[in-house]
Amino acid sequence: MAEPNFLGAIQSLPQFQASAEAMRKGHLRQLFHENPQRANEYSIATEVMYFDYSRQRVDKTILGLLLELAQIRGLKKSIDAMFQGAIINTTERRAVLHVALRKSGKTDCKEAQEAQRVLAKIQKFSEEVHSGKRVGVTGKPFRNILAIGIGGSYLGPECLAQACAPYARPGMRVRFLANIDGTDFVNCTKEWDPAETLVVIISKTFTTAETMQNARTVKEWLLQGLHSHPETIAKHCVAVSQNNAKAILEIQALGLLPESLFEIWDWVGGRFSVTSAVGALPLSLYLGYDQFQEILKGAEWMDQHFQNTPFAQNIPVLCGLIDIWNIHFLGCTSRALLPYAQGLARLPAYTQQGEMESNGKSVTQDREHPTPVTWPTGEIVFGEPGTNGQHSFYQLLHQGTHIIPADFIGFIEPEYPVRNSKDIVSHHEELLTNFLAQPDALAFGQDNPNLHSNFPGNRPSNVLLFRKLDPFTAGVIIAWTEHRIAVKGFIWGLNSFDQFGVELGKMLGKDIRGRMERYHKSQELNLTTLNPSTQKLLQAIMHKKLP
Repeated sequence: MAEPNFLGAIQSLPQFQASAEAMRKGHLRQLFHENPQRANEYSIATEVMYFDYSRQRVDKTILGLLLELAQIRGLKKSIDAMFQGAIINTTERRAVLHVALRKSGKTDCKEAQEAQRVLAKIQKFSEEVHSGKRVGVTGKPFRNILAIGIGGSYLGPECLAQACAPYARPGMRVRFLANIDGTDFVNCTKEWDPAETLVVIISKTFTTAETMQNARTVKEWLLQGLHSHPETIAKHCVAVSQNNAKAILEIQALGLLPESLFEIWDWVGGRFSVTSAVGALPLSLYLGYDQFQEILKGAEWMDQHFQNTPFAQNIPVLCGLIDIWNIHFLGCTSRALLPYAQGLARLPAYTQQGEMESNGKSVTQDREHPTPVTWPTGEIVFGEPGTNGQHSFYQLLHQGTHIIPADFIGFIEPEYPVRNSKDIVSHHEELLTNFLAQPDALAFGQDNPNLHSNFPGNRPSNVLLFRKLDPFTAGVIIAWTEHRIAVKGFIWGLNSFDQFGVELGKMLGKDIRGRMERYHKSQELNLTTLNPSTQKLLQAIMHKKLP
């Protein structure tokens, strides 16, 4: 007998609707008043992190129903299938094995063995760069790492590079060139000496339009700066891509040597690839291979927690189930991600891609017979580091008509122990006053007869507390994000591991690019088949004047 779809599973648990109605009428103040032990009962303490979900609008009945929903939807079976390398990316007929990338020690897993082989190559390469054995064409050591990629080929590595910046090797710098806007190229290359720059070109197929155009521009920048030395590209550029004939031809066409390829595989999706060579190569060059290993260890810790911990104590599982509760039953289709650490400034952008590309789907995962879903899926994720966000969008979080659940991420120890002689509390302690206060303000609010100063409260949030933001912790956070996404996709019945939604825009863009190329060659602008709005816009752009 086939398991019921998400809506069928919900309908088989009619207590959900009654519980949701009661929770919509209730208040978090009341839940804490009725249960003085709520903070202890609705939290999970591990040796690595503390997870407090006591300010979520759930009770024991609701949690029991969510765990029953997970059982009906076969969540444990789906998780095991992912770890075992089953073909769970059904539309592309691929395994989903980013967890194999950080599997340590001896293993029978073929994919993990391949990952370890590439990591050994990255370790050797990065150590040669750091020792001065591998240098540029002028003999200068490399100190600038320019990583070229877009989407999953840059968001995760950039997020981790910023998070782990205090652990960078002395003298090493890294920048990430993603946007095809020429401003990004200028900002990434300005004040850098090509003689000291090592370029990492990251593309699964080596055909991504933005990445390849940026790579060609950087190639010319290197050649101009190094006086067209014949070994410039061979010595200053390496590639991260699939190891197949087509990619190798593209790599060679750009002037790179085949041995400069660091392999990735089709069983690793782009937005889940940061612990592959996509992140391993630029981050090992920037931080040192030993620090990248700490990222892998942190990710593996969360992998094991996710795979082996009972669901009632499983942090990514509970996060995903509570997200579903908030979205489906409380109508909260957005989520704020609020790291109280400047080092995690790019975590919201990384999570945006993960959540919105993975679960922004409207049909079920069936390859041959997909059916439209009739329930809300995905969520809008946004955020800024505290305290910056407090002076930006927290007004809406506290008093807006939208109720937006929030994740607060904090650290006991600072990345940098900054203080001055005038203030009694340090910078980090001042940061933490806000980290502690904001979840309470959202949850409990403040009654005031002056409605301008009234805070309704009852706004749900999670709090995640770690000891320190270091490479290990950064790996934990990355894997937590990945697994939370997967939980929701499994429960909803989506394929969280493809992204066909990006294809139409690419196809239309290719057509417009062809029209631009023809105009540059013949001064003839072909506007046929374009809609009238696009016709006017294209004319304005190519003729360099407003309509």
